[in-house]
Amino acid sequence: MDRTERLLDLVALFLDAREPISWAELREHFPHDYMGISDDAAERKFERDKAELLELGFPLTYIQGDDERRDGYVVDRDAYYLPEVDLTKEELAVLYAAGSAALTSGAFPGRDDLSHALRKIGFFAGNALPTPRVRMELGTEQGSPQLAAHLEQLWEACAAHKWVQMSYASPKRPDLTERKVDPYGLALRRGIWTLVGYCHLRQGVRTFHVHRIRSLKVNTARPRSPDFEVPEGFSFDNYVATYPWQHRFHARMDVRLRLTGELMGRAASLFPGASVAPAPDEAGVLVELPVTFLDGLLRFCMQLGPDCRVESPEDARERVKAMAASILEKHAPREEVAA
Repeated sequence: MDRTERLLDLVALFLDAREPISWAELREHFPHDYMGISDDAAERKFERDKAELLELGFPLTYIQGDDERRDGYVVDRDAYYLPEVDLTKEELAVLYAAGSAALTSGAFPGRDDLSHALRKIGFFAGNALPTPRVRMELGTEQGSPQLAAHLEQLWEACAAHKWVQMSYASPKRPDLTERKVDPYGLALRRGIWTLVGYCHLRQGVRTFHVHRIRSLKVNTARPRSPDFEVPEGFSFDNYVATYPWQHRFHARMDVRLRLTGELMGRAASLFPGASVAPAPDEAGVLVELPVTFLDGLLRFCMQLGPDCRVESPEDARERVKAMAASILEKHAPREEVAA
């Protein structure tokens, strides 16, 4: 019997059993696999099968019998089955709509798993599930067949902790570079998929835009053994910018802003993670935040209008004045040329 088929049959046997299954019964159920060979060889073969089931998350254990039950192998059903999730029709509809939009976006990792999950949601919801009216437009890069294939490969590599070899077209260099990367995870921001991982060439954690990967190969050696472990405390926020001022274009500087009027109550939502405190002169609130891309912050502040002003440092104040002057100059009315 094929090993995969044997493992599936073992799972079915243990899940159907109402009592512990002894080693002798296992050999009777699988005569072509665990019989016809020496006892030691049969036990080693089953130990390998059991180890693979445990690695796949199948909670198989051996119990010592007592007056109420006999010795044998059992499955911890509480650990195997997920508790029933009691979602309302509206919550199911939101999940279905979000998943459907992700599938129709053109490229999304784990598409097969997501599609299977949506079929389950649709089946259990029956006619109560409304047709979702959601559309996601994630940019032209999403339409690339190569991007979709690479996302699937990276999804599997991240899950299995296998390193990848790739040819990468960096915007900073004219030629392709060959990179060996331990993929820690994927992030989607403003329509761009980013791979975060340890780059063996640069000897450090780096980010890569997936649409710039020209070729990709996942390490296939020892497929069930991880090649690396994600460092404890790893966070996407430290590598993938969420807001424009977080792009790492220059050394960090601390910027202080003053918000007044309607913006005062929105300070925490406009600048998540920043320090917000009432101004000593009671004129608005002061917002302090670390910035690694000053122009990104200043452009955002200018969009907020006159109720957002730069307080410090002086370089930031001068920079925002220069940007405002440049905008005024470009929009100033042109003098008519005399005929």
